[in-house]
Amino acid sequence: MLRDNHAEYLRHGTRGTPHDGAALLQGVAWCGECGHKLVVQYRNGTRYACTTLQRTQGAAMCQRLPAGPIDACVVDAFFEAVAPAELEAWERTQADRHQAAEALDRAEAQQVERLRYQARLAERQFNRVDPANRLVAAELERRWEAALRELRQAEEALARRRASSSAQLPCLTAAERAGFCALAPRLPELWHRPGVTRAYRKALLRCLIAKVALRRSTRDRVGVRIVWHGGATTELEVGIAVGALTSLARGAEMEARVLDLARAGTEDAVVAALLTQEGFRSPRQHSRVLVNTIRAIRLRHGVLQAPSHPRRLPGWLTVSQLAQQLGIPRRWIDQRIRSGSIVVGPHPPVALHLFPDNEATLASFRSLRAGEIGRLCFDHPTEKQGHQHA
Repeated sequence: MLRDNHAEYLRHGTRGTPHDGAALLQGVAWCGECGHKLVVQYRNGTRYACTTLQRTQGAAMCQRLPAGPIDACVVDAFFEAVAPAELEAWERTQADRHQAAEALDRAEAQQVERLRYQARLAERQFNRVDPANRLVAAELERRWEAALRELRQAEEALARRRASSSAQLPCLTAAERAGFCALAPRLPELWHRPGVTRAYRKALLRCLIAKVALRRSTRDRVGVRIVWHGGATTELEVGIAVGALTSLARGAEMEARVLDLARAGTEDAVVAALLTQEGFRSPRQHSRVLVNTIRAIRLRHGVLQAPSHPRRLPGWLTVSQLAQQLGIPRRWIDQRIRSGSIVVGPHPPVALHLFPDNEATLASFRSLRAGEIGRLCFDHPTEKQGHQHA
């Protein structure tokens, strides 16, 4: 803790003291582009920024990433890491490492025994030679010394490895394992308690996480590489907010999908839920599609959605129903309502333009379309027939 809390953590590569700011990866976030430590910026939202090259060399800022979705992604990975299933995986890994260490120990022990036999053999050969044969004796002495040197190095290496392996293979007691399994399901609940400060949450993350490398892969996605204590890594991708649909990597695909479903008559809410399941998202959302996004795409392309419950009042015709009975385009009636050639007021409480459902109304509209009359007036909704004016 004293080493990590060193004030000059940028120079020494330490993580610094966890503060109470909103950025949970403060001190452990690193740039995946240039490898420098990311700083936290709180102006106009919480962000991680790589400013080292800008500050030291006058270059452009390497990258600037929103902290919110990245922090949420890392916290979810942290919760998964402390799940009971991960404890079982850790214990299996520890058992595999123990078996591999035992196999390596046996192999190195056999190597030591082979070198010890070669050293004894070289000693016997040296002892049997005639001292008068100085050249032969010197060569056998050199071989004996080389064998003893190799034996000594192998014995020292075996001793060092056994000492380090015994220290690097921790094991949990039954009480520690039971405590871990009892705490893991409650950790998300404890995490969000009001009394748990941000500094304490950062300290919890640092218990397992050594560093997090961030790199923008596309305009709307960030690659997250979590390096856990012990060397294991986790590769993730998280979506970040962008300004427009065209900035999404799958924006064009999403737009085409929306138009296909809308033209098939699928409601906007159903389309939004379906596209969310397929992995699409709205530009300013991290993981879901909003109904407003579907509606905006549909209306931009002029795809209107038929009402699920068509309005029909006994004795009255809406503009659409009247156009259908006359066999004329609806826009022809709408244009003449706007120009004043057809005078009609909204019918309370539905606030629609309504016309009497009778043959006289149809006849008057046919006369207007044929140019026989110049104006129709339906001033009062209670009237059953329009007044014609030449």
